[in-house]
Amino acid sequence: MSFEAAVHAQAIELDRLAIDMTADSGSGHPTTALSLGHLITVLMFRTMRWSPDFPDYPTSDRLVLSEGHAVPIVYAAAAKLGTKVGKDGDLRKLTLADLKTLRERDSVLDGHPNPMEGFPFFDAATGSLGQGLSVAAGLAEAARIDGFDKRIYCIIGDGESREGQITEALDIIVERKLNRVLPIFNCNEWGQAGRVSEQQSADRIAAKLKAAGYTVKVIDGHSPKQIDEAFEAFGALTDQDAPMALVAKTVKGWGAPSMQGGGWHGKPATGEALATAKAELDQRRVELTTALSSSDAFTIEPPTEPPAMAEPTGEWPSLPETMKKLDMESVLHTGKLATRRAYGIALRALGHVDPRVVVLDADVSNSTFADAFAKDDALASRFVECKIAEQNMVSMAAGMSAGGKVPFCSTFAKFFNRAYDQIEMAINSGANLKMVGSHAGITLAADGPSQMSLPDVAWFRAWSTMKDHRGNPGCYLLQPADAFAAYALTGVMAEYEGACYMRTLRAETEFLYNEHEVFNLGGFHVLHKGRDVCICAAGYMVHEANRAVELLDQAGISATLVDLYSLPFDSDMLLDIIMENNGMAISIEDNYGGGIGSAIADAMTEAGDAFTLEQMHVRRIPKSAKTPDEMLQMCNLTAGDLVAKAKSILQVV
Repeated sequence: MSFEAAVHAQAIELDRLAIDMTADSGSGHPTTALSLGHLITVLMFRTMRWSPDFPDYPTSDRLVLSEGHAVPIVYAAAAKLGTKVGKDGDLRKLTLADLKTLRERDSVLDGHPNPMEGFPFFDAATGSLGQGLSVAAGLAEAARIDGFDKRIYCIIGDGESREGQITEALDIIVERKLNRVLPIFNCNEWGQAGRVSEQQSADRIAAKLKAAGYTVKVIDGHSPKQIDEAFEAFGALTDQDAPMALVAKTVKGWGAPSMQGGGWHGKPATGEALATAKAELDQRRVELTTALSSSDAFTIEPPTEPPAMAEPTGEWPSLPETMKKLDMESVLHTGKLATRRAYGIALRALGHVDPRVVVLDADVSNSTFADAFAKDDALASRFVECKIAEQNMVSMAAGMSAGGKVPFCSTFAKFFNRAYDQIEMAINSGANLKMVGSHAGITLAADGPSQMSLPDVAWFRAWSTMKDHRGNPGCYLLQPADAFAAYALTGVMAEYEGACYMRTLRAETEFLYNEHEVFNLGGFHVLHKGRDVCICAAGYMVHEANRAVELLDQAGISATLVDLYSLPFDSDMLLDIIMENNGMAISIEDNYGGGIGSAIADAMTEAGDAFTLEQMHVRRIPKSAKTPDEMLQMCNLTAGDLVAKAKSILQVV
C-alpha cells in the first residue's frame, strides 16, 4: 500500500496547490485540475523519462495537455519538482512561491500552456480544445524520423473529444502506427455548461476507440495502482502492437465534494469555500495515506542521450539546375511554369540538402505538387499524407516543428480556411510552420468559388501587422508571380525560423525572372519604372498588370509596376517609389479586400503625406468560368479595367 499512499499524498498536495494558485489568481479551473491530480502525479513523478533540469531535452518523454485549462495541476507538479522555466536560455527552477503568480502579466505561468511564455516543459500552446492529440502525433512522427524512443502522453477532456479534430488525430495515429502516443481521456463527466453528452461518456468513448483500432484500458483515474499498471502496459508496447488508449474515469473536483457538480467550471474557490475545500482534501489525505512511510519516494528516469542531429548539407541548386537533373529541360524552355509546380520542384531539391525538412499534405499532393517529394525514394519517409483533415495536418506540423523539423504543409489555399484556429495556435506556440496554398485566387476559374481562396490574404495579412515572440512578423504572406520566384521563396521559407504562408497558382505563368534574381522576406521588385502612377500587384495579377503597363505606355502614360510579393514589405521604400509617381498608386489583387491595398493604405496613413490610392480587388462572389481571362472580366480586374482606373486617377480622357 505504500506506493498508493505516496501517490495519494502527492496528488492531494498538488490539488491543494492548484486550489490555492487559482484562488490567488482570481481565475482558472481548479476542479478540472483536481480531476487530474493522480494521473499527473504518476506521470511526472514516476512514469515519464525526463529531467526537470532539462524540460525540453530532445529525447525526453513529452506531455501534451490538450485540455489546457487544467494546467494548474501541471504547474503544481513542476514547482514541486523544481522544473526549469524561463526564456532565451535564462532558466531557473520554478518554486512554490511562483505559483502565486499564475496568470500575471510577467509570470511564466500563463493561463493556458504555452512554451513561448517561459514554460518549456510543453511543446505547443493548447487551450483551444481538440488540437493536442494532433500535436502529439506530430511529435511522434518527428521522433520516429530521428530514431528517438520517446513516448508522448496526451490528456484529452471527455467534452473536447466531440471535436472532429480528435477523430482526425485518432485515425492517423492508427494508420501510421504511431503507438508511442498514448491518448488519455479524462472522463470527469462535466463540461462548462453542464454534463457532457452520453456520446462522450467513458463507455461510449471506449467503444469508439476500440472500433478505431485501439487497445483500450478503462481505469479509475484516481487509483494509483490502476494508473501505474496502465502506463506500464503502454511502455511495454512493441512496434508490432496496436496503439493503446486510456479512458480514465475521474471526478471533477475530486477530494473536495463542496466543489463538485455543476457551476464550478472555471470558478476558483475563495473565502469560506476555499477553507472548506482544503479541509476536505486534508480529510481525504488522512483517509488514504495511513500506510505512508517516510522512506516512500518517487524516482524519475532520465532521458537517453540523443545522437547527433542532422544539419543542412550542400548548396541548394538553382531552378534550371534542378529541372535539368529531373529531365525537365524541355519544360523549362517553354518559358512558363505554374508556381505550384515550381514549389514541388523546390521541395524535392530542399529535401536533399536539408534533412530537417518534412512535408505534409491533405490528399491533394498531385495538385499542390508536393508529391514530387513523396515520390523520391530518399525522401518518402519524411512525407506525411494526412488525407482530408487539414486541422490535424496543421497541428501535426506544429508538433513536428517542436520535434526539430521544418514542416511544409500544403493543400488548396481555400482549405487552409478550415484550420485558421490551428494556425493561430501554432503561431502562438512559436512553431516553425511553412504553409503553401495552391489554386489561389479567382484565376482557378472553372472550379468555382468553393475551391477559391479569397479572404485568405486579408486573414494572413493580419498576422503580418504584429510581432511574434521572437520579434518578427507573426507570419509572412508570400505571393510569387512566376516559377523562379516560387522556387526561390520556398528556399527562403526553409531558412527562416517562423511562420510563412505562400500562395501558388494553378495556371501556368510566363517567366518574369531568372535564377539570378534574389527574393527576400519583406522585399518587393520593381518590374517597370515610370513616373505617372505606381501599380502594385502580386501573384497572377502581376502578369495582368504587366499587360496594362504596355497599354498605358501606348496611351502616353508612364507607369511603375511593383511586384509586391511579400507582406509585410519595406513601407518606406515603397512609399518613396509611389511619391516618385506623383504620390498616386493603384493596387490590384485577385482576392477580397483587406490585403495588399489595405497594407499600402496603412503605410500611407502612417506616413501622413499626400497620397492617392485606388484599390482593385474582388468585390463579388464569383462563379465558375472556363478561363482565367473570363474570371478577370467577371470581377472587373482585367488589364483594360486597370488602364481605365489609371486614366481615372490621372484624370486622363
